[in-house]
Amino acid sequence: DVCSSDLPGADVVVVGAGLAGLVAAIRLAEAGMRVVTIAKGNGSVRLAPATIDILGYAPHRVASPAQELAGFVAAHPGHPYANVSAAALAESIGWFKEHADGLAYTGDAEANLLLPTALGAARPSAVVPQAMAAGDLRSARRLAIAGFTVLKDFHPALVADNLQAGAGIEARPLMLDPPAGGEADLSPVALARRLEDAEFRRAVAAELRGQLDGEDAVGLPAVLGLDRADEVLAELAAAAGRPVFEIPTIPPSVPGLRLAAVLGRRLRRAGGRLVLGAQAAGPQAGGGLLTGLRVRAAARESVRPARWVVLATGGLASGGITADLSGRVTETVLGLPVWGAPPAGTPLFGPGYLDEHPMNRVGLRTDGQLRPAGPDGEPVYQNVHAAGAVLGGARPWREKSGDGISLATGYLAAGAILQEAGR
Repeated sequence: DVCSSDLPGADVVVVGAGLAGLVAAIRLAEAGMRVVTIAKGNGSVRLAPATIDILGYAPHRVASPAQELAGFVAAHPGHPYANVSAAALAESIGWFKEHADGLAYTGDAEANLLLPTALGAARPSAVVPQAMAAGDLRSARRLAIAGFTVLKDFHPALVADNLQAGAGIEARPLMLDPPAGGEADLSPVALARRLEDAEFRRAVAAELRGQLDGEDAVGLPAVLGLDRADEVLAELAAAAGRPVFEIPTIPPSVPGLRLAAVLGRRLRRAGGRLVLGAQAAGPQAGGGLLTGLRVRAAARESVRPARWVVLATGGLASGGITADLSGRVTETVLGLPVWGAPPAGTPLFGPGYLDEHPMNRVGLRTDGQLRPAGPDGEPVYQNVHAAGAVLGGARPWREKSGDGISLATGYLAAGAILQEAGR
């Protein structure tokens, strides 16, 4: 990764280093295009559990996203999935699984797995790391949930109690206390690093083996290594004599760090550049085309030309869409029209955290090529494509759809550019 104001010219500038931006950038770079990805920070992949949630709730819990999506889109015609065919979704999932080097993924849009969260709730997800798959509650009977005394953010008794109460799964908590060199508190990342040490891992394996009592599988916090996670998982499963699976923890996310590293390597290997600490500050345009971006980096601002731009800056949570104190809602990079904002003078948010907030579906509206559209439905710029959470019409937190939207639209935005470029 580069933190510099020295940005080269590019065929495509991708703005944003989340899942949507990285998917678009990798696909374009692998097709031989000169791609520069700019981002203010590391992106959201490092914070997320590295699963691909396509559609979890509609609002009932969804067993098969593939079977539900047509009816879901018919009921929500402004949803980003309206521009994603079943074939394109399946193609993007296949592409993703092929590109997650060294991180085996399982699942597809045909069925949701049910994975335990760090609170013991059952979370529907379609495409998941193989390291989590043995925790699928649809087939679970008796589980052991193991924690570490040095990891204060994971509570196995809470997980086990809630699995029993909410999912009807027989679960028993265990606490592991391997030698940690006198440290009383390790972060998930630090513990993941420790587990890549053979001696520490043997101590964990021996303690785990000694506490099991007939359970069918063992759940551990998602800290089973960073660069050698498959080795750590295999050794602990062999010691336990049964499947071992990871349960995502609160950020920082070790599975997210693994996936971000893999996608970053893929981008660099394809010849793309990832420039962190650079902020897109506005457009340079003419004749219905965006001819370049104003980019602010290292206390300097300059114009960087590009033939195409992929806008993958995220929504309200990441600053791609903002609202000021007067209630004015804006798209922050290009000043594109924002759809779904409540009328002036009305509240943007409800009083309760889990309320149906007026701002829930705010974002960009696009044409079939994912080009942001104006009030007349025509693209504002012919060579700008948008992907991910900056798109309006979804409620990703309630729907459990954000990862699927980002993957599919990032993939399709790149495809639209490749088609325009004759590739």
